[in-house]
Formats: sequence, structure tokens, C-alpha cells
Amino acid sequence: MNLLRKILFPFAILYGFITAIRNFLFDKGILKSTSFDVPVIAVGNLSVGGTGKTPQIEYLIRLLSDKYKVATLSRGYKRQSEGFVLADSTSNAAILGDEPFQFYQKFPNIQVAVDANRTNGIIQLLSQNEKPEVILLDDAYQHRKVKAGFYILLTSYDDLYADDFMLPTGNLRESRSGANRANIVIVTKCPKGLSIAKQQEIQRKLKLNSKQELYFTFIDYDDAIYGANEKITVDEIKNESKLLLAGIAKPKSFFDYLKNENDECLTFPDHHHFSETEIELILKKAQHRKIITTEKDFVRLKDSELVSKLYYLPIKSSFINRQENFNFEVLNYLKK
Repeated sequence: MNLLRKILFPFAILYGFITAIRNFLFDKGILKSTSFDVPVIAVGNLSVGGTGKTPQIEYLIRLLSDKYKVATLSRGYKRQSEGFVLADSTSNAAILGDEPFQFYQKFPNIQVAVDANRTNGIIQLLSQNEKPEVILLDDAYQHRKVKAGFYILLTSYDDLYADDFMLPTGNLRESRSGANRANIVIVTKCPKGLSIAKQQEIQRKLKLNSKQELYFTFIDYDDAIYGANEKITVDEIKNESKLLLAGIAKPKSFFDYLKNENDECLTFPDHHHFSETEIELILKKAQHRKIITTEKDFVRLKDSELVSKLYYLPIKSSFINRQENFNFEVLNYLKK
């Protein structure tokens, strides 16, 4: 794969040129961006997948939903519906996509919507009887047709955009200069004890401008797993033989947190829709063992035959330092 990516280098140059022209046309107002009176916060990345957008959106929901009427708007990747859909009691992962359905289940006091056309999605949200007071755009950093009021850019600690290159040679959706649109840059999935010296080294590498703030977060795993009707502490099952199942972009840290030498790990593509054959295979491999998966996978699998053996491990995004400063910046934007 590395050799193939190097061979495709000319296409990466061409792709970078095309995205640069597109961004230039939006920056100069030749291509139209729509602004809205309601505060819009866009969370996204420069690279393809795996930077921790879902726990960061959930962090913002927890921060804002006690003070404001919050709505999330996602594309609804791999959903089986089309157009604008507002989550309700009839919704499921197939209709909304796994991440939006997760938001809907965990945060019943907010509005959750999906629409590939973010402009139309915001218009539809604002036409509801109960209009949101702030809209969180999930994975919309490159969606230039909407001009958000506040941009949060995520980059993974082990795959910084400063070390990456354009698709298909690298994983960047647009050039590194796209980071200049961000109000805040967050380095995600850091080691929990990341030193100040290492933070400063990364800050120098990213070369942010004077108006941008940089933060560092880590994935904080729950101390328990949850089934349909049961909660078990991680300590209780740590040494037990189990089947670990993940259909996410970068599952290594999930596996590392739970596994022992007797465990078996099954990996599927990100946002994978499990077939009946695959579910039968999982059951066969599990035998008498518990099946532990990610929260995102659980919302797709909880209505399957696996449910009696199935558990999930919740995660959240936690700041290594300067959490209060991050909260102040976001809240200050909304007050303005």
C-alpha cells in the first residue's frame, strides 16, 4: 500500500491543486457560503477519519445543552435514508447513521438531524416550531457552502496533519493551509501524561497563527461496560476471555484497554453494516464468551442476535490541561 501511494503521488498533486482552487473561490466569495443568524460551530478535520469527532461533539453537547437549545447536524454517513431527517422515536441507526443515532439516544434533550446538504439542514432546523439556539455541525470542516461562526479542527496525536500529505498519497482531504480557518485546533488521542515540552514541540510543528488556540485531549475510557440490562466493571472482566469487536477507523487503543492474552479481536471497516452471515460468524467465534464492542458499533448491533452477549465501552474526550480556557472560548463565542 505504501508503494502504491507513492506511485499515485501525481494524483495527490492534482487533487491538492483542485481543492486549493475550490478554497480560493470560497475565500474570495466567488463561490457562495451561506451564513446564519444562529450560532454554528463546525467540528472536523483535514484528514480522513479517526480523529475523535464523536467524543468531541458529545463534549460540546454536555457543555452547552444545559444553557442552550442545542441541535446537531451530520451527514449521516452510510445511512439508508435520503435528504433531511430529524430524529424521533421511530429513528434507528439505519435511518440516521450510527453516530447521529448515538447522539439521539444519549442526549434526549437535544435535536439531532442529518442532511448531506448542510445548508438545507440548517434551514430545516430553523423552520421547526422549537428552533435551536446553537447548531453543532459534525464533520463539516470542508463543507464550505455553510459559513460557520466558529471552527474546531481536530488532528490525531499519532497522525498530525503537519506530517501528512494529500490524498491518495497521504490522508489529507485538503492542504495543511486549510488549518488557517480554525478558531481552535485540538490534538486528540494524546497520551494521558503528555508533557508540556512535548505539547510545545507539537505547537511549533503545527505553526498556528496568533489568533488560534491549541488544546490537547485524550480518550478517557469508562470503568465499566454496559449491556442491554447489565453493567459490569472493567476490572471484573479484564482477565476473562472475551471477544472484542470494532468497526471504527482506529481500534487499537480500544483493544489495548480491554484485551488480555486469551482474547480474540475482530476488526471491521469504519461504519460497517453487519450482514447476517457476519453476525453468525461473530456468534460462532464468541461461543460462551462476552462480546465487547464500541458504543458506535453497539447502536448498529443492539437489535441483532448478538444482544444477549453484547456489551459496549463508553468513551469521552478529556482535556490534558486548560479545559476551562476552552470552555470560555466556546461560551464567549455564543455570548457574542
